Amino acid sequence: MAEQKKGKKQKLDISIDEQTADGVYSNLAVINHSRTEFVIDFLSVMPGSSKARVRSRIVLTPEHAKRLHRALGQNLRKYQSNFGDINTNDSVDIPLNLGFKGEA
Repeated sequence: MAEQKKGKKQKLDISIDEQTADGVYSNLAVINHSRTEFVIDFLSVMPGSSKARVRSRIVLTPEHAKRLHRALGQNLRKYQSNFGDINTNDSVDIPLNLGFKGEA
């Protein structure tokens, strides 16, 4: 049946290969966007270094970016209710947008 009833959630069978399951360490993310997409570059930078290496890039539609934002917020609230407030060191100057102007 092509149509699904509203409010009924579809079960998603997720699989992951071994290399992807190992994950990639990132201690910095840079986010850029155009009208049609968000690009999140996950970087790894060594303390005291002025060079950072992009470890992974994720490209999202604006709708998926908003869903990710909401899901991260929900998970951060759950984490902090279990383990306490997360103390961030906001002395690091992180560029919010590096001028990505591409269109898909």
